[in-house]
Parts: sequence; C-alpha cells; structure tokens
Amino acid sequence: MAELTGNAGPARVELDVDGVAMVRLLGPQDRLLTSIERQFPAVSVLARGNHIVLEGEPGEVEHARRLVEELVQMVRNGADLGPVDVRSSARILDAGQGSPAEVLSQAILTARGKSIRPKTMGQKQYVDSIDRNTIVFGIGPAGTGKTYLAMAKAVQALQRKEVERIILSRPAIEAGERLGFLPGTLTDKIDPYLRPLYDALNEMMDPELVPKLLASGTVEVAPLAYMRGRTLNNAFVVLDEAQNTSPEQMKMFLTRLGFGSKMVVTGDITQVDLPNGASGLKTVTRVLDGIDDIHFATLTSDDVVRHTLVGQIVDAYTRYDAHQQARRFEREQGGQSGGAPDGVNRAERRGQAPQDHRPPSERRRWGR
Repeated sequence: MAELTGNAGPARVELDVDGVAMVRLLGPQDRLLTSIERQFPAVSVLARGNHIVLEGEPGEVEHARRLVEELVQMVRNGADLGPVDVRSSARILDAGQGSPAEVLSQAILTARGKSIRPKTMGQKQYVDSIDRNTIVFGIGPAGTGKTYLAMAKAVQALQRKEVERIILSRPAIEAGERLGFLPGTLTDKIDPYLRPLYDALNEMMDPELVPKLLASGTVEVAPLAYMRGRTLNNAFVVLDEAQNTSPEQMKMFLTRLGFGSKMVVTGDITQVDLPNGASGLKTVTRVLDGIDDIHFATLTSDDVVRHTLVGQIVDAYTRYDAHQQARRFEREQGGQSGGAPDGVNRAERRGQAPQDHRPPSERRRWGR
C-alpha cells in the first residue's frame, strides 16, 4: 500500500489486492465497487489491475481504506460478498463495533457450496443469543433472516448431534385472504402454509436427504395445532410467523418445551393476520420480559438482507404507522377536551332533565 497525502489537499491511498481476491471484491459488473462508492460519495474509487486507488478528503479516504481492507479480508476468509455486506461492514466500522471480517465471516454451516452466515451486526447478535439461551424470540420486519438463520442453527445443532430432531411449525393462517376448502388429504391441505419451511430445508440440506429425514421423524414440519399435548425433548423447535398466534396458542407452544431442547420463535408484529388482531407475540414480550434464559432479539430495517428497496419499504410503513397513531391520539385527546365530563349524559349536556325509561309501574312504586 502506498499513501500520498498533501498538507491541505486531497489524500490518495493505493491498495494492492491479489488477482482472485480482486475479482471477488469488485463483484459481477463491478457492483461491489459501486456500493463502496455509494458509501463514500466524496471519495474517488479507481480499480486498475490489482490496485485500488482512493482519492478525496483525508478523513473520508481513511474510512474508505479501512472498509476496503475489511472487505478484502472477508473475501480471503471465503465469504461471498454482496452489497448488503458492504453496507453492514460500513455500519460496524462507523459504530466502532469491531472488525467486520471477524464479526461477519463466521459461517453457521455450508450447504451445497453456499456459506450461511449472519450478514449484519443485528443478525450476529441474534445468532449468538440462540447459542446462549434456551428460548429466543426473533422479532423484526420481513427480510431480516429471522427464520432462515434459526433454521440454519437448527440444522447445525442436528449435524453436531446436540439435538436428536428438528421440529418446524407455523400457524395455518391466510394472509388476508380466505382460500376456502382445499382439495386433497390433510397433508395436502396444510402443505401450502408450510411450504416456506420446506424451501429453506432444501436449501440447507441435500434435497435427497430431506425426504428421508421427514419420513423417519428426524425432521418434522407441522402446523401449530398439532403441538397440543406434546412434550418436545432433545429437539430444536422453531415457530415461524408467531405474530399470527393467539395468546393462548403462544402459551401452549412454549409449555411444550422439554429437557435438552431449544426453542426459537420468530415473527413480525407489524404483519398480524389474525381477525381480531390479538397477537400472542405482542403479549409474550410483556409477560416473559426479564426471565433468565429467555431472550428477545429485535431486528430492524438495518438488518434487511433482501433487495435494498425492502428496507426502504419497511421504514416508509413504520413512518406511516407512527403518523396514523399520532393522528388517532390527537383525535382522542380532542374528543376528551371538547366533550362533557365523565358521568354527564347527552340530555344533561343539552340542559334537559334525564329521561326515566322505566315502565310506569316501576316509577309509581318508587314514587315517580
């Protein structure tokens, strides 16, 4: 690395990167290079052969240099980088939370040539909490990897023989639609609700092995209604879409916990599909808060690992919901301040005597 800095002028830093790491650092069609430039608009980033040249304001150039060095180390550690890794690494460095290469390069498992690992600091803390606690609640918006990482930890625990089986469950609730009676057997009817769990399993394990594990009961995918009356020993249990459980269902599920087992409950409390809106996931955050060996991990839009628009959509809806709540609060406050005191009925507000609606016989009996 060669660095040239003027006393008052722009700084210039040159980084040497080996050929293979350089190709993976730039990404397809130089997408990662573009992501680095977006993180530091005041810095000019040039790739020439096996060299990366950074030019611009000294402080910004230094931040960009640290980011590029961390990304190069992540590539050398075997990580497949994406734009989300660039953004997450920049946030970790800005917050002084350590080295992104150390925080984000630890793979949970490798399946079908793909390394599954946390991609943000929030995801890393979520994964670590699963290791440390018996029951973990992963709460956050869509795209934050709540269920995917929980299932990866379940497969890892099974491969390490820490548990004897994996149990994956979801409540069978439609997302705002009524599909009516579905054809086929009971299994055919519930499969559409559990399909996301099957898809994740096939990504993490050999697709030819999954049917055998399902047939032997080593891996079980079942609707929440099937949990009643069971005791789940030596199992890694994942409950997905928990925001669509009632408080009674949540209590029933959590009390299935047996010896040698671990539970992860995931959900997004902003997407409740229950008709009455009474979510067991919302209730449990108040009921079990502060109990040892139970952890609530909260993920935010900063932890979204899908398309960048997903994070912006989540933030936009959060702002909209906050605005709507503020408007409702103002209307309620205005109604209270402009209305009559408690205990005063409409007739009294109009200056009239309250009407007695009792039958005449009742009024005569009491002298009225």
